[in-house]
Amino acid sequence: MPGTPPTRFVYLGPEGTFAEQALRTVPAAERGSRTPARSVGEALEAVRAAEADAALVPLENSIGGAVGVTLDELAEGEPLVITREVILPVEFVLGARAGTPLPSVRSVAAHPQASTQCRGWLRAHLPDAVVVDVLSNGAAAAGAANGEFDAAICAPIGATRHRLVVLADKIADHPDAVTRFALLSRPGPPPPPTGDDVTSLAVYIAHDRVGALLSVLTELAVRGVNLTRIESRPTGEALGRYVFFLDCTGHVADVRMGEALQGLRRICADVRFLGSYPRHRWDASTRERPVAAPAGLSDADYTDAAAWLARLRAGELT
Repeated sequence: MPGTPPTRFVYLGPEGTFAEQALRTVPAAERGSRTPARSVGEALEAVRAAEADAALVPLENSIGGAVGVTLDELAEGEPLVITREVILPVEFVLGARAGTPLPSVRSVAAHPQASTQCRGWLRAHLPDAVVVDVLSNGAAAAGAANGEFDAAICAPIGATRHRLVVLADKIADHPDAVTRFALLSRPGPPPPPTGDDVTSLAVYIAHDRVGALLSVLTELAVRGVNLTRIESRPTGEALGRYVFFLDCTGHVADVRMGEALQGLRRICADVRFLGSYPRHRWDASTRERPVAAPAGLSDADYTDAAAWLARLRAGELT
């Protein structure tokens, strides 16, 4: 029922991946059940079918960009909403069975994205090793553990899960890389506003109208709603037809955000609300502060203007 805390979690598996590591940062997930899924689609379908209460899946990576399959799932099928985001530093390690010295490593299992992000380290430290593509970071760790490969590029949790010795840690070429995960549930009341929130939308523009995308951006800008991310994905209907994914600073309960949503509803072919949720405060030393609304566009300004209009309509001119 709406408002009931989730107890059954599913995540993009297998075990020992960054997704599991990210899910374990959610307090409720430590007390509930955690089940790996074989794909993003399988994880989200488990929630839609009420076989799970919430699913944690990757949304974007600071190096690789958006996760297209997740965006496609959010734009299609029965609606789901984001209730929480988790931003996790991507710290790859090189793990191997005990007794395996680094100079003896001749084969390294890695997910393609992992090996790409560690290309410089591999070139410098294991130039003669063969890198073998596997389906996940968890599969890489499992392959090294059972002797199929000499070593694996994996998440720290994967090395621990499969009892691998860490031959080298923090081997990614971009030490500040992070992945953003979304916790999705069936539609219900969003978490209450915190003053530092994100609202996510999937917007379908009217393709037969000049300046349709500009009109979308204008609805946000004129109300002082800060757009923090925009991503396009093809709809599959025809070449050149796209759905735009927007992340905005603010909460659906905010007056100015509410007016912006009404404006988008009026001018767009369709708008899918993907949730309002707290922004993840993963690093207080580098986290940007929310962008303040320009003068005249704060919620207080909107409330005052609405009260003034109500007085005018009631015949009060003061």
